[in-house]
Amino acid sequence: MQENDQSTRSLEDIKDIRRIMERSSRFISLSGLSGISAGICALIGAYLGYRMLGSYYGSYNSRGLFSGDDFSMLKIRMAILAGGVFVVAFTSSYYLTWRKAKKQGLPVWDLTSRRLAWNMIIPLAAGGAFILGMLRYDAWIFVAPACLLFYGLALVNASKYTLTDIRYLGYCEIVLGLINMLFPGYGLWFWAAGFGVLHIIYGTIMWMKYEK
Repeated sequence: MQENDQSTRSLEDIKDIRRIMERSSRFISLSGLSGISAGICALIGAYLGYRMLGSYYGSYNSRGLFSGDDFSMLKIRMAILAGGVFVVAFTSSYYLTWRKAKKQGLPVWDLTSRRLAWNMIIPLAAGGAFILGMLRYDAWIFVAPACLLFYGLALVNASKYTLTDIRYLGYCEIVLGLINMLFPGYGLWFWAAGFGVLHIIYGTIMWMKYEK
């Protein structure tokens, strides 16, 4: 009986050591709800973008022509919309992650989270510069697949500093972006699927797996 108690305590000690090591090397406070909120924001943004495109092409049907000013204004409005969606999604995700970290008694901004952020920022910054170059030369039909590809690469690159589940989300984003390259005219739909639907699925799985 005493040997069994000692064995049980030893196993618990090993689990505690493992948890401490995991917390020191990986940011484990990512909230599944943050993925769901980001996905909802993306779907709302995609709907508003669809309305903008509908208004733009509706104007063409009524006037029979496009002007350079019309297209420039459309790009500006779409860029503002994308920026607004990003800000709202990031803010809600950060809040939900901060709330989870607070419940766990863990810091939301430490060495591990800084490493996580840095490994995401590099591919995202490179992707942002690349996309701006495409917009400059009006290669806008490839903006959506480029967003998905670089975002997927950022997730895969950062996955070594957080829960490994995020790596599979990255793989899905990359595959979706590559498929979108073959169907560039459906970029908004792929964008909604990647940033909206996949995020909601990922967030739901993460919530049921780690937080339910």
